[in-house]
Amino acid sequence: MDPRTPCLIGIAQRTVREQPGPEPLDLWESTAREAADDARLPVERLDSIQIVYTDSWQYDSPVGRLAERLGATPRHRAYSKVGGTAPQLLVGEAAARIAAGDIDSALVTGAEALATRRAYRQAGEHVPWSHPAVPKPPYGWERPPHPSALAHGLFLPVHTYAIMETARRAASGLTVEEEMRDRGRMMAPMTEVAAANPYAWRRTVRTPEELAHGDRFVGWPYTRNTVAVLEVDQAAAVVLAASELADRLGVPAEGRVYLRGWAYGEDTWEVAARPALGASEAIGKVAEAAFRRAGLGLDDMDALDVYSCFAVALRQACDAIGLDPLDRRGLTVTGGLPYAGGPASDYVLHSTATMAGLLRA
Repeated sequence: MDPRTPCLIGIAQRTVREQPGPEPLDLWESTAREAADDARLPVERLDSIQIVYTDSWQYDSPVGRLAERLGATPRHRAYSKVGGTAPQLLVGEAAARIAAGDIDSALVTGAEALATRRAYRQAGEHVPWSHPAVPKPPYGWERPPHPSALAHGLFLPVHTYAIMETARRAASGLTVEEEMRDRGRMMAPMTEVAAANPYAWRRTVRTPEELAHGDRFVGWPYTRNTVAVLEVDQAAAVVLAASELADRLGVPAEGRVYLRGWAYGEDTWEVAARPALGASEAIGKVAEAAFRRAGLGLDDMDALDVYSCFAVALRQACDAIGLDPLDRRGLTVTGGLPYAGGPASDYVLHSTATMAGLLRA
């Protein structure tokens, strides 16, 4: 094996239920240290520190403040933009730099403390967190919304995904009642996974009927208990290293997860300009590329985690890769964003850490 082959050797997750909880910087530090301990790597030895954008607080120097806390002087630093793919992009960048020999270790971490922010807001108190950015920087859009989308209020996920869901339902010939019942059947098994996940935010098993009709609408046709739960206090971290360094650290073979295949692509960015509102061509293309690079196929997978911020995201992915939404393997290893928790841009770091743990086992 090439000594530069990247592998994931450290994982950590944390969910804080007491309110108010710690600020994101504290969560970054605690999960970074835990993941580094799991990797047998001194935190000050990290070559790269990368952080997923946090919606909770605008720090003056997010990576710099964490590096200072850890006593590290990384050669490479990165702070992502907003987006559900941000963790995967950071992990991919870290792996590419390790494979190229630029670095030999990397931390990717992310945290949200939006439940704590809500607790302070409800108490009428000022959030007392450290190192605020002054002046406050612009919101970290991966790409700013098109002016026409801003003019029509068509940029918040609760609006755009609801429109895509309605378009898919119409194209499928389903009635409103049929779509809601189908959604409940698809998502009820996810609540069972969350109930067994100690890090999940919502750990209550729900029936299909409860999910179809059991709560208020937040953006028709979506009810509160079938969309991502954003206001959570959660953090996750992973550590990657070159195989040579893993050898020197004494990481056993069963403690390493090698990256077999991945790909990235985008659908038409402006939702209103998509050729088919209820479908995603990009998901099918990138899944095909990732499977090809790995030398594996969908049938070879023992575990799956499909992005689940809204039901149509699950459905588009299932349509694109030929996956039955009721597949016996399930659609998630965590419980998904509506039940395990949807910490803004950070969810995929949690699913990555969870999946890595399953592969180790």
